[in-house]
Formats: sequence, structure tokens, C-alpha cells
Amino acid sequence: MPEDRKLRPATRLIRAGLGRSPHKETAEAIFPTSGFVYDSAAEADARFAGTSPGYLYGRYGNPTVRMFEERMMALEGEGAEECLAVGSGMAAVTAAVVANLKAGDRVLGAKAMFSSCLWLLDTLLPRFGVEVELVDGHDLNQWRDAAKNGVKLALIESPANPTLGAVDIAAVANIIHEAGGLLVVDNVFASPVLQKPFPMGADIVVYSATKHIDGQGRTLGGAILASKQIIDAGIREYLRHTGPAISPFNAWVLVKGLETIDLRVRQQARNAAAVADKLAKHKKVTQLFYPGREDHPHYQIHKKQMEMGGTLIAFEVAGGRDGAWRFLDALEMVDISNNLGDAKSLATHPETTTHRRLTPEGRAQIGVTAGTVRLSVGLEDAEDIADDVLQALDRA
Repeated sequence: MPEDRKLRPATRLIRAGLGRSPHKETAEAIFPTSGFVYDSAAEADARFAGTSPGYLYGRYGNPTVRMFEERMMALEGEGAEECLAVGSGMAAVTAAVVANLKAGDRVLGAKAMFSSCLWLLDTLLPRFGVEVELVDGHDLNQWRDAAKNGVKLALIESPANPTLGAVDIAAVANIIHEAGGLLVVDNVFASPVLQKPFPMGADIVVYSATKHIDGQGRTLGGAILASKQIIDAGIREYLRHTGPAISPFNAWVLVKGLETIDLRVRQQARNAAAVADKLAKHKKVTQLFYPGREDHPHYQIHKKQMEMGGTLIAFEVAGGRDGAWRFLDALEMVDISNNLGDAKSLATHPETTTHRRLTPEGRAQIGVTAGTVRLSVGLEDAEDIADDVLQALDRA
């Protein structure tokens, strides 16, 4: 069979990293083992010294996990020389950030970001002597001004959680690189199908594989992708010694999820575009944000960076929190859940769930109001999704 990277994308999602046991099974095998054995003490010594290839311990690696990692590299493409899988998306973000820092370093981040990512930056890192500055992600002048004081690493999301703001990845990468820093891109909202951060200058790309990669509500997982040099410089050892390992079963679920991710994400994006157009016309929707619509304030950046508009819609329901809650409670098919990227359509109220730890001023800075709802559009028929959200708005 041709090398994985020479195969076309749809084929890579089925064939990349495929390793069969001596039994020559059709489906990828699960290796549910905590450890591995050696034929001799000398072989164990060579394995730990790194002079003999093979697995050492389940916390360090596993054949099923490695299949997932290799398939992720093939999907991500250019720039993804190595991938390490972990137990959750936040484990991936934390490792990518913390493994590259020491006391006295300076970190920049965008204000619009998942609440746990913000906690990592504004609460955890300062405890260990790391200076952190947050800027408006879309404002390049703020990035330039902040970078003048030095930067070791910057973390961004684009589209950002939850109101889908854009960060110009290439422009920010140039600013951070000129200051001598690394750029980490959380690409979870766009997914590896619709956006490729490495060609735009990202140094590290992270995912919550729980989202579109599994995308069927079954398991947690995370992935870190970067050059081999960056992975070997600190991330690999950080993961080995801190232990956020992913289980072989979860890795297997994610391998199987990758077989259909392209089909799922593109159809979900088509559904989301159709639903967004209908939502935008409803009298109780006072604001709507969808990256694929020209009325999104960052449409031109999204258009430059993403193949399609994605699977997420954010909108504001008239009536504040009461209006948003009435809308959510009136949904008959769409589920209330803080997950996203799932085959099932899901809706959440960021003010009281994903972004509740922020102050009202902090939420206002990133566009989250009391009436904001985030809708993750699934694989149901687009007309059925639209019918449900519109009837719920009518009743809100």
C-alpha cells in the first residue's frame, strides 16, 4: 500500500496507521494491556535506553493509541510530524502549554476562549510565576503591543468559544514568531476537516477528540500535534511523567470515529448553514454569529481560514436569561448539553454553563450575554433541526 501521506484524505481516514496483529483482523485491534514483557533483562534495558524499538508501559504508549496518533497525523497533514494522544482535550491544552514554560516566562492569550483554557492561563500559570496577558483575539494591534514585552508562548482558538470570533492565525503567528514565541492553536471548533493551522504558522495544534473526532457522544480524548522537535523538546517527557494517558479502548473509539469524520463534519456544516439562515430571520433572535454568513463581523478571516462555516451557531434570544431558558426548555428534539460537535444537535446557555466562572464584565468582553445560546448542529435532517429551534423560539 502507498505511504499514508501519499494517499488522498478520504483514504487516509480509513487506512492511515493501520496495523494488524498476526491474526490479520479486519477492524483495528484493541490492546487492553497496562504493560509489556521482555524476552530478557538485556532487552528491557535496551528498550528503556531507547536503543531497541517497542512499547514500555501503557502510560507511555500502546499499539491502539499509536494507530489513532498516526491517523491524526495523516489527517492533519503538513506540519504534523508527531502526535501524542491524551485522555481529554484539556489534558492536551495543558500539556502543550505547561510543558513549554518555566517560571518567569510570558504567555499571551485571546480573551475569547473556553472557560477551562482561560482558567489555565489566568489562574493556574500565575501561581507558578508565569506572566499572562490576554488580548482581543481579532485585534492585531493588541497582539503587537503585547508581544513587545516578550512572549514565550501564545494560545488561541479560532473560531472561538462560544461566539465564534476569528483570530487571524497567520498574522498572529508572524507576530509571535518575531517575538521568539510558539503559537498553540486549539482547532476544536473548526475541526481538522475544515481548518489546517500548520500551513498558517501554528507550531502546536491541539484537539478535544471528544468533539468532532469521536463526535458521537461516546468517549473523552485529546490530541497534540507538532513537529517532532517540539514534541521531543518537552511535551513527550511531560506526558510520560505526569500521566494523562488515554485508554486503549477510548483510542479505538476515536480511530473508528476518524473513519467518518469528513462525512459527518461536512454534512453538519451544511446543516448549520441552513439553520443559521432561518434563525437569522426570527424576530426573537437579536444577534446571530455563524462563521459562514457574511454578516459575521469576522467573516473575511473565517472565509480565508476555513473551508466551510463549521457546525456551531451562536445567537442571542430576546428576553435575556429568561428568554434563553424558555427557548431551551421548549426544545423538543435538540438536547440541552454543554458538549459540541456531536451527531446529535445540542444547545447550551454559556452564561450559566461553560462560561459561568467569568465575571459579567469578562463575558461582555467576548460577546456572551444573558441571552446567548450556543447551538451545535448535528446530523439530523436540517429541516427538522430548524423546525425544532424555530418552534422553541416561538414559545420562548
